[in-house]
Amino acid sequence: MADNNMGWDEFEIGAMLRSFDGPISDVALKPQEERNYSPNNSFTASVADWRIEKPIFNKDYCIDCQFCWIYCPDVSIVSRDKKMLGVDYDHCKGCGICVEVCPTNPKSLLMFPEQEDEEAAIASWPEKEKKEK
Repeated sequence: MADNNMGWDEFEIGAMLRSFDGPISDVALKPQEERNYSPNNSFTASVADWRIEKPIFNKDYCIDCQFCWIYCPDVSIVSRDKKMLGVDYDHCKGCGICVEVCPTNPKSLLMFPEQEDEEAAIASWPEKEKKEK
C-alpha cells in the first residue's frame, strides 16, 4: 500500500492509490466537499493553472444526459440528482472530453479560452443547426 505522504512523482509504477480513506458505502450520496478523500487524491489539490481552455456550461441546451459527468476523467462535472449544475474549475484540466461527448445541438458545453468571461461566452453561443430534409 502506498505511503500517504509521498508526492505524485514518488509512487512506484503500478501503485494502487485509493480515492477515499475509510468506508465508501455512502460516498455517492455525499457532496464532494463532504467526502473523506485520501491525501493522494487530486481532489485535494487545485490544478486550475494547467488549463489553456475551459469548458463553459450553457444550461439552456442541457438535457441532463450525464455523459459529461460519466466521461470526465477528473470528476470536474458537478451534478446533483442527475441534474448538471456546472464545472468544478479547481479540478478541471481543460481536456475537452465533456464537450466531445455532449450530444445536444448546439452542445451545452463548449471550450473557450481560459480568460473568457462566462456571460460573454454564453452570449456568443452558436444557434441550433437546422437539419436539411
